[in-house]
Amino acid sequence: MKKVLFICGSMNQTTIMHSISRHYCGDYVCFFTPYYADGFIDFLTKRNLLNFTILSGKFRINTENYLKKNNLKIDYKGTGNKYDLIYTCSDLIVPRNIKNQKLILVQEGMTDPENFMYYTVKYLGLPRYLASTATTGLSHEYDYFCVASEGYRDHFIKKGVNPDKIKVTGIPNFDNVKQFIYNDFPHKNYVLVATSDARETFKYENRKKNIEFALRIANGRQIIFKLHPNEKFDRAVKEISKYAPKATVYTDGKIEHMIANCDILITQYSSVVYIGIALRKKVYSNFDLASLYRMTPIQNNGRSAEKIANVGKELMACEKYEYESELNQFTINKPLRIN
Repeated sequence: MKKVLFICGSMNQTTIMHSISRHYCGDYVCFFTPYYADGFIDFLTKRNLLNFTILSGKFRINTENYLKKNNLKIDYKGTGNKYDLIYTCSDLIVPRNIKNQKLILVQEGMTDPENFMYYTVKYLGLPRYLASTATTGLSHEYDYFCVASEGYRDHFIKKGVNPDKIKVTGIPNFDNVKQFIYNDFPHKNYVLVATSDARETFKYENRKKNIEFALRIANGRQIIFKLHPNEKFDRAVKEISKYAPKATVYTDGKIEHMIANCDILITQYSSVVYIGIALRKKVYSNFDLASLYRMTPIQNNGRSAEKIANVGKELMACEKYEYESELNQFTINKPLRIN
């Protein structure tokens, strides 16, 4: 039985990993772990200093609850088994125990913009996590990198990713948006604002300015705010109540259904903009819209997880072939001597 480890993180990453694992059955056993680190970062995590990241806090709690609820096998930090293959949604941190292993990186969604910190990290060789997801793919520690679209393939190649390692598979959670059209969300034909957790992750955001921008776009129409799961809800609700008192605010719920029912979607740096684009909504983003349209995840009726699983199976089969080839070569060149 071959063992496959899936390294999770946010709920988006965790559900992506679970979707891929469903295509491993029969001769495979799947294990899962919350996202983890070693060394100094692990030291900080254990002291609850990184609760705003996927390493700890409510992200980790939500992941653990999801894994337990779905009766998935948990192997914390992947220390309980020797694995034939490992999947991860983030290579910002590559723990020592998965280096030099068969590793597949899966794009989780939109990556952060290439700002000053990105170039500082890239050219000074600083830890990649300092630039957040802008440095996704730049560890080069993986065998293959499964990405959302041809547009993203070009995007990552420009950043320095080896083209031979990139597989355009689409990504789960973004590859079948038509499924969200039929839903029971009670509102329709409104302006939807998907807020950001920029301040919680030590980035700058002028929330008052963004609310006022949304009000101008709405121009009197109903406006709904869906708060980011990592936001400080009390502060966000208070701000929206002050500057947009007639707006409706949701702290939970399926944002995919909210997007399907809206007329206009306003985002900053959120992957959900791709759902809006694929559903042909009018969208606003802090990213260049032409680039977003080029990079929108391919729609393949939800087959991305299967495609990503096949990449892993082919990788393991290739390993077996190489081993058998080496064995055959050894037998040919050095035949057994019979006395």
